[in-house]
Amino acid sequence: MDKSKGYKRHDQFDEETTKKLAFHYKEILGLLGEDIDREGLLDTPVRVAKAMQFLTQGYSMNAKEIIQSATFTDNYKQMVLVKDIELYSMCEHHMIPFIGKAHVAYIPNGKIMGLSKVARVVEVYARRLQIQERLTTQIKDAIEDALHPLGVAVVIEAKHLCMAMRGIQKQSSVTTTSDFTGAFLNDLKTREEFLHLISSKLS
Repeated sequence: MDKSKGYKRHDQFDEETTKKLAFHYKEILGLLGEDIDREGLLDTPVRVAKAMQFLTQGYSMNAKEIIQSATFTDNYKQMVLVKDIELYSMCEHHMIPFIGKAHVAYIPNGKIMGLSKVARVVEVYARRLQIQERLTTQIKDAIEDALHPLGVAVVIEAKHLCMAMRGIQKQSSVTTTSDFTGAFLNDLKTREEFLHLISSKLS
């Protein structure tokens, strides 16, 4: 595989999309009762338009391509764990953020991937309108599909601001989701090792 033709990150904003989004955000500000001609809000529609494109850039990213851009043949068959991966996503129900961390592990089956790509896969799916349950499964499925490992484990812990800022208004609640395949699903010792590692701190 020619690595030069693999995944490349893009942070540019589409001018036409920005223009259309800014138009609608300006209307929204007015509908909310704001003075859209107030100095502090003059550039807000464009800022929000660009911010939303950044926060949802995962729609234009391909997790499999990202993994395969740094995949290597290796006989290592023990657990590979990247934990405490920061994630920031947007709840699809209210478009309010949820913030947390992901713990991702896999057991190679002849192929390993660059460690930074694990975090990048989390980013691909977090940067979309999401629910935590689907996000957990999408990360697991992407690694499973690209590497065909002996097992994949994903645990996500997150605080949902829709619960803290509105609705039930419980500021301290944390939601935990998990998904396992292969050895992590069928071998209790392997799963327990993973859960122990993500809960422990290195001295």
